[in-house]
Amino acid sequence: MSWSPGPRPAEPPSGVMHSRGCGAGPAAALRLGHVLRCFCCCCLSFLLVLAEPLTQLPAPHNQRIHLYNLEQVLSWDAVPTNNFTSPVLYSVEYKYSQSEWRSMECVNCTRIAEPVCNFTVATPPPCFSPFYYVSLRIKAELGELVSDWALVPWFQFFQNATIGPPLDIHVTSSDRSLSITLKPPFKVNFDTFRYHVYYWEKEGKQKIKSSFISQSIRLKDLNTPSEYCLQVQAELNARTREFTLEGLLSNITCHETYAEASTKLQQSLIIILGIFALILLVLGCYFLVQNSQGLIKQYFHSPPGIPSQIKERHWTRTAQQKRTAGIPYLLFSAQKKIKLYPAVI
Repeated sequence: MSWSPGPRPAEPPSGVMHSRGCGAGPAAALRLGHVLRCFCCCCLSFLLVLAEPLTQLPAPHNQRIHLYNLEQVLSWDAVPTNNFTSPVLYSVEYKYSQSEWRSMECVNCTRIAEPVCNFTVATPPPCFSPFYYVSLRIKAELGELVSDWALVPWFQFFQNATIGPPLDIHVTSSDRSLSITLKPPFKVNFDTFRYHVYYWEKEGKQKIKSSFISQSIRLKDLNTPSEYCLQVQAELNARTREFTLEGLLSNITCHETYAEASTKLQQSLIIILGIFALILLVLGCYFLVQNSQGLIKQYFHSPPGIPSQIKERHWTRTAQQKRTAGIPYLLFSAQKKIKLYPAVI
């Protein structure tokens, strides 16, 4: 009996396996080729942008005007130069509300390298009238390249400037008062400053406001001993436009109030002299009374009486005069009551 092997299991067709393995390679290569082409295009575009020459400069940006007291400074951000060796130059022009654009005449702000134009150093000052509305514009230049004008919002001194606090404030304590000396924030020719002083006791909360024109101020009738805190503010009064501009408050400073030693000494001397004068007055009255007792007795004694003989004689004479004066009166009365007729002889 002979043995023979059974049938072998079926194998997958060899053609199918070969086709799957051969198709995976070209698809991956195709995708890789697309990625490489995109990367090359981006690099080429970037290089072309870098190599392309500039036809126009970007305009200056972030322009700002600084107005503090008499300071007027215009500044802006510098224009990028893209590694050019020559600097970018800037020019500033101005105009009022109803005028044409003009180049700066009071200061040199034409073709300058720094992105700053300081109008404070104008000769003669001020560079702009404080009553006019002023507009500014800036442009950049690099060789033959010129940027567009960048406009600066208009400003007016009495509306946009910030007034600082008074300068050189000195406070000294005296008898129940505080003396303040100060200087204006800046010098003005035709306008005036008014000063407001806010002061309060350190332990209290209520503020008192007092206004002064003089640069020497005295706060009177303060409590002693105590400690007062204060702040000073300047207010600019424009006479021609009837316009006021309040400034910033100064830093808070506190000062003690007390009665001066000389005042205390004067008060003590007045009290001592008053007591001494009262003692002298009492002693003077006492000695005067002791030395003038005779005169006082004579002044307050009753007047001397009339002697009795003179009295009797005076009364007798007075009675006789009364009786003599009464006879005609009686005869007159009798004639009224009884009609008398003359006797016939």
